Amino acid sequence: MLGWFGGYGFAGTMGFFTGVMHIPALFAFLAIAAEFFGGLGLIFGFLTRIAAFGIFSNMVVAVAMVHRHFGFFVNWTGAQKGEGYEYHLLVLAITTFLMIRGAGAASVDRMLSLRIRDETRVQVA
Repeated sequence: MLGWFGGYGFAGTMGFFTGVMHIPALFAFLAIAAEFFGGLGLIFGFLTRIAAFGIFSNMVVAVAMVHRHFGFFVNWTGAQKGEGYEYHLLVLAITTFLMIRGAGAASVDRMLSLRIRDETRVQVA
């Protein structure tokens, strides 16, 4: 999204998704936003279940549209034309776990839920 570390940036990625892959602009924007903001959300544990769902959706589409054609295994040796879906299945498993269990004790979600619980407890008493 930002074009750092050799990336194409937002405009380049939108152009690739809409032009080369023929993905509608709305879905291309949602994919870029889910990958960028979903990654940040997972790092900080903020809106974890929503962020995990966005990443999960991206990985399902990536496997279905691109990586299934190259087989299961990641291209470790550079011998095949593209990458397999092995890594994507790992990400699907991780995001499924996060959607079910949430972020855990060391997360922004947990701090916010504790604050809300304490505020409601004070109001009730």
